Amino acid sequence: MKKTLRFVCGLLLYAFSYSLFAQPTQTFTNAKSPAEAGFSAERLKRLDDYLQGFIDKGIAPNAVTFVARNGRIVHYKAFGYSNLEKKTPLKRDAIYRIASQSKAVVTVALMTLFEEEKFLLDDPISKYIPAFKNPRVLVSVDKEKGTYETRPAKRDVTIRHLLSHNAGIPYDHSLDQRPEFKVPFYNSTQPDKLEDVVNRIAARPLTKDPGEAFVYGLNTDIIGRLVEILAGKPLDVALRERVLEPVGMTDTYFYLPASKANRLVELYSKSSAEKPLTLHENTAYRSFAVEGAKTYFSGGAGLVSTVEDYAKFCQMMLNGGSFNNKRILGRKTVEMMLKNQIGDAETSAYQDKFGLGFQLITPESSYGDLLSPGSFSWGGMYCSEYTIDPKENLILLVFTNVQPYAHSSEFRRKFRIAVYQALE
Repeated sequence: MKKTLRFVCGLLLYAFSYSLFAQPTQTFTNAKSPAEAGFSAERLKRLDDYLQGFIDKGIAPNAVTFVARNGRIVHYKAFGYSNLEKKTPLKRDAIYRIASQSKAVVTVALMTLFEEEKFLLDDPISKYIPAFKNPRVLVSVDKEKGTYETRPAKRDVTIRHLLSHNAGIPYDHSLDQRPEFKVPFYNSTQPDKLEDVVNRIAARPLTKDPGEAFVYGLNTDIIGRLVEILAGKPLDVALRERVLEPVGMTDTYFYLPASKANRLVELYSKSSAEKPLTLHENTAYRSFAVEGAKTYFSGGAGLVSTVEDYAKFCQMMLNGGSFNNKRILGRKTVEMMLKNQIGDAETSAYQDKFGLGFQLITPESSYGDLLSPGSFSWGGMYCSEYTIDPKENLILLVFTNVQPYAHSSEFRRKFRIAVYQALE
C-alpha cells in the first residue's frame, strides 16, 4: 500500500513538474468543439451573424477571422467576396494588405538583433544612420512666404524612441509638399529605395522633442533601415530569415510572387455611412504588392499577409517568443517589449500605452472594451486588426480591406465584443 501511495505521489509530482515546464503550443489544432476551448457554441454564432450582416448590408466586402485559445482554433472563417464585381467568394487563405501590422513584424526582427548584442535601445539612431545627427524641431511655418523656423532638439532620437513612436516623427508633416521632404508613407510603385527615403525622413524637422510625446509616424520605416544595416541584408531578406520562415509565415511578403498574386483581395473605399462600397481610386494602394518597381520595403506599412500567417506571429508573441518549435525571441525580451515606454503620454483618447512595437491595453482603456488589461494589439489602415490576450491565452484577428472606411472602428470593436461575449 505504501509503495502504491509513493508511486501515485511521485506520478503526481512528475505531472505537476512537467506542467510547470511544459512548452507553449507550437502548432494550431482545431478545437473539437467551442466548449473545449472555453467558448459557448450558441453565443459564438452571434459572431457569424454579425459579420454576415455586414456583408449582406453592403457595409463590408468581406471579412476573414482567426480566433484561437490555448492554441485551439475556435473560429477561422471567410465571409463575403474577395472581388465584389466578379462575385468571387472569399477563401480563408486570401492575402490582405496589412499596412501597420507590418510594424510588429519588423520590430521583432530588430529585437533579434538586440539579443545578438548589435545595439542598445538608448543608442542614438545617428550612430547607425548619420543623417539623424543634430536633429531639429519645427517651430513655425509661413505658408505664404514658403519659409519655416526650427530650433535644436533637446536630445537625440534613440532607437527606443523610434520603437515606441516617441521620437517626434509623424506621418503627415506640414512641410511634406517640399520636394526635399516628400516621402512615400505606406508603399511605392516607384523605384524608391529604403536608404534614400530614410535619409529624407531624417531631413524633416521633428514635430516634438524626442521622448516627450506619442507621435505616430514613420518610425518603423527607420527601424527597417536599421535592420538592414545591422543584419547586412535587405529588409525583405532579413525578415524572411529572422521571423517569417522560422515562424512558418509562408504567405507574408512585401511583393507577391506571380503564383500568389491572384489571392490578393481587391481594395475598396467607403468614406461615409451613406456611400456605397466603391473600388479604391489610388492604384498604388491597390496594386503595390503585384505591380511597379518592387524596390521599396516599407517596414511601417508594406507587408501583405493571410490571417493564418499573422495568427502564427501572434501566437509566437503570446508564447513568449516561440512558435513552430523555433525560438524567435527570449521570453524576457518579450516581457520588456510589453512594458509602457511612453510614460504619462497616451496613444489616443482611449488611454492606451505603447511598448516596443505594440499598443498596450490598460485598466483605464476604453477602446479595448472587454479586453483584459495587459493585452496588446494594433491594426492597419486598410482595416485589419489583431489582439493578443495573455490572461485568456487568446488571440483574435479580423481582416478586411477598405480605406477610407467609415465603419472601421465599429467593424473591429464589434468583432472583439462578439468574441469575448462567447467566452464561458
